[in-house]
Amino acid sequence: MRIATWNVNSVGARLPRLVEWLSLVRPDVLAVQETKCAADSFPYDAVREVGYDVEVHGDGRWNGVGLISRVGFDDLRRGFDAEPRFPTDDVPPEARAIAATFNGVRVWSVYVPNGREVDSDHYAYKLRWLDALTRTIESELPAYEKFVLTGDFNIAPTDADVWDPSVFVASTHVTEPERAAYRRLVGLGLVDLEARALKGDHPFTYWDYRAGSFHKGMGMRIDLVLASKAVATAVTDAYVDREARKGKGPSDHAPVVVDLKD
Repeated sequence: MRIATWNVNSVGARLPRLVEWLSLVRPDVLAVQETKCAADSFPYDAVREVGYDVEVHGDGRWNGVGLISRVGFDDLRRGFDAEPRFPTDDVPPEARAIAATFNGVRVWSVYVPNGREVDSDHYAYKLRWLDALTRTIESELPAYEKFVLTGDFNIAPTDADVWDPSVFVASTHVTEPERAAYRRLVGLGLVDLEARALKGDHPFTYWDYRAGSFHKGMGMRIDLVLASKAVATAVTDAYVDREARKGKGPSDHAPVVVDLKD
């Protein structure tokens, strides 16, 4: 079984790249984030033409998540209990999480809030959101031996996961509260499947569009695959598909691909 995750940074802008990648790599399940489209405007037909079904959770704003599968769907869930709302409690929760079960493997696709600035309301919202997600995952884990929590976490777990730690001092993505939230998720019994880099020493998954960051190796590892031990012991390979970050009109993220033995 092949499971992948990819922040596509707008499925509309990335559709040709997405369809081509699905045809070439043929994951059984692809978790996508930052689709930036409402559920009724997702390009379902284009994805179905290459043999996939799609379930999405999107409201047309800057977020949105989905699951793309060629092995069916079971136990679909959009959002989660006690999901924080932002900027006020009067608005619906943002579309940042979706889950389903595939051949006995439970897969969550999540797009964790960015956090923007440490002293902003967005950062406080990010921490609340992560806390609510952790409680939800903790409640689900007993029901699923084979479990994968994946997506864009907007957290670099360690200093080794950013190209230059000195650049990120006092910035989001690397603060102790964010990393503590990541450790709480791992502490539920999950394993961070650190993918190998196809080129270079660092398996970064994100490079800013500006300043030639990709070509200079100025990246971050923020797209993660956290798996239960039953899944982790079945891994035969895990890699960052850096090639998908190249060429015309790429996402600023690269897919992470995990292969599992039957």
